[in-house]
Amino acid sequence: MIAALVFTATSTITLITVPGNMRGLVQARVELAVRRVAIQAHAGHLPPELETPVHVHLLQVVSADGKVLAASPALRGAPPMTTFRVSMPEKIQVTERRLPRIRNDEEYLVMALMVYTSDGPVTVYGAASLAEVNRALAWLYLLVFLGTPLVLLIVGTTTWAVVGFALRPVERIRAELAEITGRDLSRRVPVPDTGDEISGLAATTNDTLDRLERSAETQRRFVADASHELRSPISAMRAQLEVANAYPDETDWPATGARALAAADRLAGIIDELLMLARLDAGAVTQRRVVDICHMAEEQVRRREGARVPILLDPCEPAPVHGSPVQLDRLLTNLLDNATRHAATRVEFSVVVEGDRVVVTVTDDGSGIPPQDRERVFERFTRLEEARAKDKGGSGLGLPLSREIAAAHNGTLAIADYSPGARFVVELPLYEGESGTPRP
Repeated sequence: MIAALVFTATSTITLITVPGNMRGLVQARVELAVRRVAIQAHAGHLPPELETPVHVHLLQVVSADGKVLAASPALRGAPPMTTFRVSMPEKIQVTERRLPRIRNDEEYLVMALMVYTSDGPVTVYGAASLAEVNRALAWLYLLVFLGTPLVLLIVGTTTWAVVGFALRPVERIRAELAEITGRDLSRRVPVPDTGDEISGLAATTNDTLDRLERSAETQRRFVADASHELRSPISAMRAQLEVANAYPDETDWPATGARALAAADRLAGIIDELLMLARLDAGAVTQRRVVDICHMAEEQVRRREGARVPILLDPCEPAPVHGSPVQLDRLLTNLLDNATRHAATRVEFSVVVEGDRVVVTVTDDGSGIPPQDRERVFERFTRLEEARAKDKGGSGLGLPLSREIAAAHNGTLAIADYSPGARFVVELPLYEGESGTPRP
């Protein structure tokens, strides 16, 4: 479309300007020759044979009674070249016509100028053939009216072929993407080896498909694990209640109720953690305010007085953090529950401010976590063999939830090198100022 507009505009301008320019050039040459002869005639110095400049073919001076007074060599002995007369003196008149008295096969541009001499008025005629101009214009019209459509056809065909060839990889990518469904995310689009933007698009598409496949696999595994973890307490509760219902006289109802209540508590805990994980995954924004982690840690220790192992909290100073009190309390609860479950004799707990970060450290003196499993324990529903042996009621959601909470607060949760035992380190942005925001 753009090429067609450009060629059409160029052709139109050419057809408007070129013919006039070519005829104007011929006219300027003839006029110059006619005026020069007119000056000679007016001065009385008119030679009998007139010299014609280049590209001016005919010159002739005719008296008022039709007598030829002077002529160019091509008109020697010829009658007046035309009957065309001038009505006003000293004013050049122009016409285009054939000269049957001279030549019959050519068209001429004829100019005439009347001047006064001592012998009376005379008319100076000059003529130049338009054969070359007409021949050039014929070729011009041929090129414009036949060449322009041909060029447009060639340009359009070439553009269509080049664009089609360039977009062929895009079509293959589109066709492959159309075949990919949620049931099979293992397929990948072809990556051309051109090294251009299309190959970059294909590589990015495959990276996106990799992430989608991992996400879908994680979701399927999460659903399967969640179903299993939820089914266990429900099955245990149902079995206890069925036995008690079958033998009501032989059932210790207080003990049965206590076991059912414990199963219900475990079920509620799993559901609460799943709901919090779902909200974190969805990026839900919870109500946040300034929270003193030191004060929260002291409350945690106070609630755990008389636990299986003592929790030793180092003296701490105020450590303000901008975040959700519920989520941050769950973070500390999960870390302390995990440490208490695995500790042999004690749990060490500290909250310190280091620069623009609040660092929380929870250390137990248990058997520790092997280096190869230090990332795996943060996967949902992952429980190591030792954890399953020590606590059959765990869900494997505490540590993954804790890391998600830390990440939601622009912080981190990692396992540091420590022996014997395990050390969990949380880093959160320090909040500074009454109206400020946490540092990034």
